[in-house]
This record gives sequence, structure tokens and C-alpha cells, in this order.
Amino acid sequence: MTVASPRSNANPGPQVKAWRSILSAFCASLIGIGLARFGYTPILPAIIDAHWFSSSAAAYLGAANLAGYLIGALAGRPMAARLSVVATLRWMMLLATISFFACAYPVHFAWYFVWRFASGMAGGVLMVLAAPTVLPHIPASRRGLAGGVIFMGVGAGVAASGTLVPLLLAQGLRQTWWGLGALSLVLTMVAWRGWPGDKVPVPEAHNTHRAAPKSSRLRALYAEYALNAAGWVPHMIFLVDYVAHGLGEGIQVGAQYWVLFGLGATFGPVLAGHLADRAGFAAALRLAFLVEAAAVAIPAFGLGTGWLIVSSVVVGAFVTGTVPLVLGRIGELLPHHPVQQKRAWSMATVGFALCQAAAAYALSFVFGASGNDYRLLFVIGTVAMLLALAIDLVAAVTAKSPDASDSRVRKAVSMSHAASSKSARRQAP
Repeated sequence: MTVASPRSNANPGPQVKAWRSILSAFCASLIGIGLARFGYTPILPAIIDAHWFSSSAAAYLGAANLAGYLIGALAGRPMAARLSVVATLRWMMLLATISFFACAYPVHFAWYFVWRFASGMAGGVLMVLAAPTVLPHIPASRRGLAGGVIFMGVGAGVAASGTLVPLLLAQGLRQTWWGLGALSLVLTMVAWRGWPGDKVPVPEAHNTHRAAPKSSRLRALYAEYALNAAGWVPHMIFLVDYVAHGLGEGIQVGAQYWVLFGLGATFGPVLAGHLADRAGFAAALRLAFLVEAAAVAIPAFGLGTGWLIVSSVVVGAFVTGTVPLVLGRIGELLPHHPVQQKRAWSMATVGFALCQAAAAYALSFVFGASGNDYRLLFVIGTVAMLLALAIDLVAAVTAKSPDASDSRVRKAVSMSHAASSKSARRQAP
């Protein structure tokens, strides 16, 4: 497909290229997370019913995707250093696409495990690289909205998993994987030429020598993001089962709540990004923690259908909406250190993946040990969200009161400057 070049006298080139890059990152999020991860959830019962694999084996295949995601988050930056960022992004989108077609053929458990692992790894690499590659090329005043659009791809994949996949399953299980592969291939081709170059824009000269912030503030952000991952697990894993079995509403009604969750996940990043552009990422993130805690707690109180709908939509919105907020907050903490921003986002993604996997196993154990007490799971999720908010508030207060070592350093530097000034005056003619 040929795209007409913009007229030189109108000079829309940078803006057009910026939104073209955003579209590419949106496609990467949709493929790597929205389809490769969340697309498997509604397909899982069909795989078991078709006797492709047993229930336990199918669960291990789901875990293979999570393990691959963790490896991808760790390997993304080293791969980009060897191949270039753009080449890595293209190859990972292709790898995810090939995995969909490969999963249409249940040759052997090992075959399926490898391809589910590969799809997870592709998703981890795309999550680590896609947005940080694009956002430095976006004006600072629009990065919140741009990040929201990028991660809206995750929500679009969640929504597709609740709507498109059931339609494809009516045609057959193999045809469902073919359909996902075809959609992924189209998105890959749309994104192929839209990526910006590997070269990151250089900040203004008078800002290049600013020091990086204390690592304690970044560590606090890592902990907050990881706790969010744990707080989302009750909804991400147990919501449908809670509605279907805990409330006795049946699987069809439970699936409807998953669609609501997906709709929230679709629009959440854009709304969160717009809020961040107006209020700043730090303030938006604190508000997100507070609202999330309330929304996660709702099912524990059994307040009825209306409130459960609100809970599903709001938590879904922040599952994807918190991602651009955390990425933008890293940009605020490291405003003139693009390389450190990418490293920090990689660390945050790894911590997220580890904590989410650990929380999934831990809450599954708690669920069984408590006699299938769904409400206890949502209480634990609420506590995780409140703990994230508490860590953020403590980190903010601590940042406003510099410690003694910082004061001594500043005093020593000041005395050094004073001594140099006196020496210069004595030497002056």
C-alpha cells in the first residue's frame, strides 16, 4: 500500500509520523498482549471440549505463556541491542503471528507448549520495547494521551477475546486460530513501516546535565506496579468463575461480565492518559490506586448486579490504564535520561510479571484452602491496592525531605564553589 507524501509547504510530516508510530505501537500491544495472552482464555474451554488436551495440560499451556512473557521482558533490551529496536519489534510481531497459525495444529503437547511460550515471549518483548520506542518522539504535553492510545490495544484484545473469539469458535477451533493469525498478520503489516528510527531525540542543551533522581523513588514505583498486578488477579482470573459459580448465574452471564471488563480495558488507557496530561502522572497514579482499591473491594460486599458491573468496567479500565500512567511516571522521574527510562520500564515490567504469576498461584492456593471463598480473594486484592497507594504517599513525603547525606553533599559543593570564587578574586589583577 502506497502512502502519499505530505506537501512540503504544509509541513505536517512530524505530526503524521508521530501518529503513524503510535498506530504501530497500538498494533504491537494488541497482538502481543491483547491477542497472544487474553485470546487464549475463551479458547481454553473449547480446547478441552475438543479433547486436544486435558484440563491440567491446558492449564500448563496457559502458564507457558506467562513464563514466556517473563523471559521476553528480560530479553527485550539485549535483543534490541543486537538486532536494533525496529528489527526486534518486527520479528516479535511476526513470531506472535506464526504462533497463532501453529496453535491450529495440536501435533503434540511439546509443540503447543513451545508456541504458547513463544507467543508469551513475543508479548513481553513488545511490551518492553514498543511504547518506550515511540513516546520520546511525542511532545511531552501529549505523551499521556499517546500512551493511552498505545495501550488501548491491550484492551481491544481483551474485548476481542470476549466477542470475536466466540464467533470464530462457531466455525471451528482450528478456524479460530487461523482467524487470530490472519488478524495478527494484517496488524503486523499495518505497523511494519510506521516505527520511528532507533535514534532518540536529544533534549535541550541546558537540560542534559541534570542528575537522575534517587533510586528509592523508582524502587517504590516498581513495588507499586507489582502490587497492582497482584490486586488485579481476583478479577482477571476469578471474576467469571465468581459470577458463574459463586453467584450461581452460569457461564454465559459470567462471560458477559468479561466483555464488560474488556470494554473498560479498551477505553481505560485513553481516559487515564488524558487525565495525566492535565493533572500530571504522579497525581493521576495516586487517584488510580484509590479508585482501583474501591472497585476491587466491591465484589467482597455482595452489593448486587449494578455495583458488580461498575467493578468489572472500572477494574478493566485500570488494568490497561495504569500501564501508561506508570510509564509516564518513569518519564517524570527520568525526564532527560531516555536510556535509563527504557531500563526502568524493563525492570517494572519484569517485576509486574513476577508478582502477577506469584499472586495467581498464591490466590489459587488460598481459594482452595478457604473452601472456595471468593470474597476473601477480593479482600486480598484490595489490600494490595491500598498498600501500593501507601507506598506512593510515603515515597512522595520522603522525596520532599532530603536526607542528611544529600545536605552534606550540597554543603560541600557550595563550599567548593565559594573557595573557587575567592581564589579567582585573589588572582584577579
